[in-house]
Amino acid sequence: MKKLLFLTLGIPLLSIRLQSSEFSTTELVDLQAFIPQVQIDLKYATPDNFTQQVVYTFPCCLLIKDAALYLKDVQAELEPMGLGLKVWDGFRPMAAQWKFWELVPDERYVSNPTKGGRHTRGTAIDLTLITKDGEELVMPSAFDDFSEKAHRNYMEASEEAIKNRKLLETIMEKHGFVGLATEWWHFDLAGWENYPPLDVTF
Repeated sequence: MKKLLFLTLGIPLLSIRLQSSEFSTTELVDLQAFIPQVQIDLKYATPDNFTQQVVYTFPCCLLIKDAALYLKDVQAELEPMGLGLKVWDGFRPMAAQWKFWELVPDERYVSNPTKGGRHTRGTAIDLTLITKDGEELVMPSAFDDFSEKAHRNYMEASEEAIKNRKLLETIMEKHGFVGLATEWWHFDLAGWENYPPLDVTF
């Protein structure tokens, strides 16, 4: 297992243990420092989530630099519309992924950590659309809703909610992301499976 040290934007030096030899370097960046206009609300760094407990204690939202670059383009396209992004989750350490799996061992909603996971690669992001005043746009369900209301093909929501969901999906896909069928808020960088799972220690 190779160990790599580097400095991310706005946070301390991190120790990254690569669990794959495919990449010689893998860089995580502080998303807030990289895209200051993005609003960050890390649900799993607080008890305000479906587990009702703090799952990780990161001081910031981390994302692979490749994904952050594409997300910057998403934010830039939204701003002339008077909109922006609110991010609820990005990179997760493997220990956090195991916590989720213990609570919801269902691959429709939580990646199996024995397979490496999605958020553990720094290529997955959970987000929504907000107005320039920071108000969330209406969506078919709340974040982390494990019902059919969260599915991308759910059509019994209001016309406004479906329109907003489609707008988010269209812009994210335009800029290199792929949506998860069962969660309207979850997007993966295209080719995410080619990135190695990471474990971060502060």
